[in-house]
Amino acid sequence: MSVLYLHFETDERPGRLAKLQKSGAHVVVAEPRWPGFFELAKREKPYAIAIDFSQAPSHSLETADYMSKAKETRDAALFLLRVPADRHEAVHKRLPKAVLVTENELSGRLAEMEREAEERARHKKEAAAAAKKAARAAGAAARAAAAGKAKPAAAPAKAKPASMAKATAAPAKKKTARKPAASAKKPQPKKKK
Repeated sequence: MSVLYLHFETDERPGRLAKLQKSGAHVVVAEPRWPGFFELAKREKPYAIAIDFSQAPSHSLETADYMSKAKETRDAALFLLRVPADRHEAVHKRLPKAVLVTENELSGRLAEMEREAEERARHKKEAAAAAKKAARAAGAAARAAAAGKAKPAAAPAKAKPASMAKATAAPAKKKTARKPAASAKKPQPKKKK
C-alpha cells in the first residue's frame, strides 16, 4: 500500500515529503511528467494520489484529470495540494471526487487511511486463518468418518438369504453404444507456389 505524491523537483519538496511520511504511509514521490508518473502509478498501485499545484498548476490539473480517469488509478483517492484560488472552479468542475487539502489535513487523512488498511488486512488475515482451521477440522471429520465406515466393512458380513439378495441387487447398467471413430483424413501434400 502506498501513496503517490506528484511534485516537481524544487527545494521545498524534501521537507513536504518528510511531513507526509510522518503519517506512517509509504510515500512514493515523482514529478508529474508523462509517462514516468503513470508508469510508476501502474507499478505501485497506490491507494491515494496527492498532486501538488505549487508549480505549473495547468500541468498539474491535466495530470490530476488523467489520473482520475485512467483505469489503473481511478479508484485511488485523489488529493490536491496548494491549488491556486483562480483554479478552484475548474478543479471542482473537472474533478468532482478530488479533495483540496493542506499538508496537515492530508497527513491526518493518510494516517486514517493507513489505519483502515491495516485493520482490513488484519481482518482478512483472521478470516483466512479461520477458514484454514475450519478446512482442517472438516478434513479431520471426513477422515474419521471414512475410518468409521471402513471398520464395519472389514468385519465379516453375514450371508443373506437368496430371496433378499435378488431384491437388493442393483439393476444391471445399460451399455451405451459407441459411435464409430471418425475416419482419419490423410494429410494433403502442400502446393508449391
